[in-house]
Amino acid sequence: MNLRRDVFQAIADPTRRAILLLVASQSLTAGVIASNFDTARPTVSKHLQILTECELLKQEQNGREIFYHINAKKMKEVADFIEPFRKMWDDRFNVLETIMKNYKKE
Repeated sequence: MNLRRDVFQAIADPTRRAILLLVASQSLTAGVIASNFDTARPTVSKHLQILTECELLKQEQNGREIFYHINAKKMKEVADFIEPFRKMWDDRFNVLETIMKNYKKE
């Protein structure tokens, strides 16, 4: 059975977000990634599987090793989706800040 994973469910987990941060700057093997966590390696492997299934990570085989790296295209899709919400909240906070500044002056 091939489950379609949701990107936002994947990044909701703090361990998966930490994995994304780890591989953001360089490709790493599952063993190296797992060594950064105080959990069992199969648990980290499951996280890697989920991140790969929702295409946030890509796998690249180099000899006997499998390296995981960020899928920048998918990360950009996520960022593009979130951007209007970020802008909306920035605008709201800027309005609130202006109101608060004016309130303090009075």
